[in-house]
Amino acid sequence: MPKLKTHKATAKRIKIRGSKTLKRRHAYSDHFLGKRSAKRKRRLRKNEAVSSANALNVRRSLCLK
Repeated sequence: MPKLKTHKATAKRIKIRGSKTLKRRHAYSDHFLGKRSAKRKRRLRKNEAVSSANALNVRRSLCLK
């Protein structure tokens, strides 16, 4: 069986935490921020865990269990 290849775009966007959960950035936090409130921008700054519904697919693309 051939080696599994890591999906590089996913690998650049997702980090693995110490507890094996996956960490990602929020969407809509890069540009066009003038129209967003300060509260919204502050909340977008924080990282978030990948949801359990998506975690399995992300793990597969990163060649994790």
